[in-house]
Amino acid sequence: MNAMSTLKILVIGGVAGGASAAARARRCNADAEITLLEKGPSISFANCGLPYQLGGEIKSRDQLLVATPELFWDRFRVQVKTRCEALKIDRQRRLVTCKDLESGETFDLPYDRLILSMGAEPLRPPFWTAGLTNVYSLWTLTDLDGLQAHLQTGNVRRVAVIGGGFVGLESVEQLHHRGVEVALIERNPQVLTPLDPEMAVPVEGALRAAGIKLFLGATVQRFITEGQTVTGIEFADGTHLDCQLVLMGVGVRPRTQLARDAGLTIGPAGGVAVNNLLQTSDPQIYACGDLVEYTHQVLDEPMRIPLGGPANRSGRIAGAHAACGDSLSMGAVLGTAIVRVFDETAACTGLNEKACRARGIEYRTAFVQATHHASYFPGALPMTLKLLYAPADGKVLGAQVVGKEGVDKRIDVIASVIHFGGTVHDLAQLDLAYAPPYGSAKDPIHMLGFTAENDLRSAPELAPPGIAMDGWQVVDVRTTAELESLPVPGAVHIPIDELAARWRELDPQRPTLTICQTAKRGHVAACWLRNQGFPIVKNITGGASIRKLLARATV
Repeated sequence: MNAMSTLKILVIGGVAGGASAAARARRCNADAEITLLEKGPSISFANCGLPYQLGGEIKSRDQLLVATPELFWDRFRVQVKTRCEALKIDRQRRLVTCKDLESGETFDLPYDRLILSMGAEPLRPPFWTAGLTNVYSLWTLTDLDGLQAHLQTGNVRRVAVIGGGFVGLESVEQLHHRGVEVALIERNPQVLTPLDPEMAVPVEGALRAAGIKLFLGATVQRFITEGQTVTGIEFADGTHLDCQLVLMGVGVRPRTQLARDAGLTIGPAGGVAVNNLLQTSDPQIYACGDLVEYTHQVLDEPMRIPLGGPANRSGRIAGAHAACGDSLSMGAVLGTAIVRVFDETAACTGLNEKACRARGIEYRTAFVQATHHASYFPGALPMTLKLLYAPADGKVLGAQVVGKEGVDKRIDVIASVIHFGGTVHDLAQLDLAYAPPYGSAKDPIHMLGFTAENDLRSAPELAPPGIAMDGWQVVDVRTTAELESLPVPGAVHIPIDELAARWRELDPQRPTLTICQTAKRGHVAACWLRNQGFPIVKNITGGASIRKLLARATV
């Protein structure tokens, strides 16, 4: 580029990544000529808010419009072209061939720096054929408008939602609020596969309590249709489900065709490969948002993580570097995510057990059950936290939290510790704000750290909640009433307050497991027996309650 010419920055795609890139580019370079090309009618809207407008929790559709073409011109002097599609990138001539979708006209736009932000698109399973009039996704404002119009006809009483991920669950909740009968279909044996199975059970319980019909481990064979209208769903086992509307939420894939045709490198996970400045294999072309692969913080490998937070951050970095050749680098990503499902909230960050096992990563787990603020303060609500950490050094690998309040705070704190390479010792030592309405002096975060520290020091060691009890001397230290409601067959029953007087009834030479309802009293018992010279004593983390969740998850 001639040193005296104006830098031309072309951004393809708006919403989170592209709109952030264009605005940041202008803030970094007052003289650049910036153009944003968007295939749809809106350049920047809150797609994460779509389900909540569907259900009326967000009252007005206009509240979802983050920015308009007029605002981008008035505030940033960014030229916006909506309803225009990029057809081809000529890297040698630095031209993008575009098509005006309203007039049909094609034209070329030159660039010095090109930023790709075409995002992702919903997956279309083979049974979702073209032309069906009552099958929708919920990815764009156009999708929302179609769904709203269909529901407002008043002819929809039963809706099937296919896909039990984050968007699927949000949609189930909001459709229920509209008063329709909702069925949720998920081909995996659990909802929310980023969670380990036992942590998904409370979410499934909240769905059932709200009257949602759950079809888990159910494979859709085909749609039953009358003309172009779906009237039901046939499963692989031959059973049927009647419905009058279908909402698809089975995942998304990056829109990579333009990049592939231009010869840009596609990464191993199927997204556009970029460096930490969001440059593609062509350094004059950047990519951001759901289109790209990010480096996973714990695994240190590229992954597709289609979430709003990384999309916005990556757009900001791409825009800055494209505009002035200087920016901070894109940090690694953990896939931190959260969802509300009626009165339950579930969140995760980093790795789960499935990911660790798939990659041969050694890990240990600790469960803590606590209340979201001081238990003696009115309104204290329960939560369950699960931590994964490395046995060698205690490095935190991942976490999951499920509860009714305070889940967001805990998952964000743990994600921050993982981001900085922290360990369970860091969790135990964090200086967190405390007042009875907000937390506890020993916050659930601290309790996770304490529990994991004890495990690593064998003081005492933890046993996984699903451990096979054959060959172990199992000591149940709960009350008689607790045993009646949730028995542990084969266990020796000695209530915790009687253990000091009765521990000699046990065989100190046998490997011993202690168990209670949540592992707190089990820990006290294990410490006592260990101090009495029992050579092998382990406390079952999470106690009988988590063991019960595991049993439910495997049914």
